[in-house]
Amino acid sequence: MTPMAAFALQDFYTRPLEALLADPRWADAHAALLAALESGAVRAAERGADGQWRANAWVKQAILVGFRRTEIERIDARPAPFFDKGAYPAREFALADKVRLVPGGSSVRRGAHLAAGVVVMPPAYVNVGAYVGAGTMIDSHALVGSCAQIGARVHVSAAAQIGGVLEPAGATPVVVEDDAFVGGNCGVYEGVCVRSRAVLASGVVLAASTPIHDLVNGRELRREVPEGAVVVPGSRPAPGAYASERGLQLSCALIVKYRDAKTDAATALEDALR
Repeated sequence: MTPMAAFALQDFYTRPLEALLADPRWADAHAALLAALESGAVRAAERGADGQWRANAWVKQAILVGFRRTEIERIDARPAPFFDKGAYPAREFALADKVRLVPGGSSVRRGAHLAAGVVVMPPAYVNVGAYVGAGTMIDSHALVGSCAQIGARVHVSAAAQIGGVLEPAGATPVVVEDDAFVGGNCGVYEGVCVRSRAVLASGVVLAASTPIHDLVNGRELRREVPEGAVVVPGSRPAPGAYASERGLQLSCALIVKYRDAKTDAATALEDALR
């Protein structure tokens, strides 16, 4: 899609919701939106020159309009049919896409971008508006939520949950930058940004309010894992006398080191698997 066509889409969708719901040109605009999202020409969020990620609110609004404009339809499949909004059926791939969608129950929704070299192990799910960069592996039982932005050469390990942020339209979705490693059973939610080459050990759960204690630099962070940080699950004392008397703890995350050659060796994904 050319920049002019992308601009025309933005112009179409940055209008009041009532106008979008009534516009007879919507079907053509929606088809162009899906094509632009799947090619990567349009993204739900982008990194600015200052390094900060910002949502493209018009893209997220456009996705939401698709849900509003369509009804539930029957989608024939074996052994039983599915029933979903007609705007976002399962995406089909061709050999030319160079995406490995391994048999066994995975699904990628229309409007999701999977770059060449992406591997999806079954069962896994990639939702509408998501962006998955080249050479990334989405492992078994993993989720890439709506509008999540995953960089290149990322490993999203088995049972990891990369949450989606579709509403409100202006909210920045979850971001995992290039060369990061997300361990098994991790959860990243509520617009948290995992910077490039960071490592989340198995079981780390990060939401917007989760304290991230940097033991190396002596600081407390929220919503962002620094570049190259190695994060493990931790705990902190719960506040109040009741909690103190009983030794109760709340979860947090701990940065125990920053990535080095030993970490690289431990998290390397064999080229043969790609």
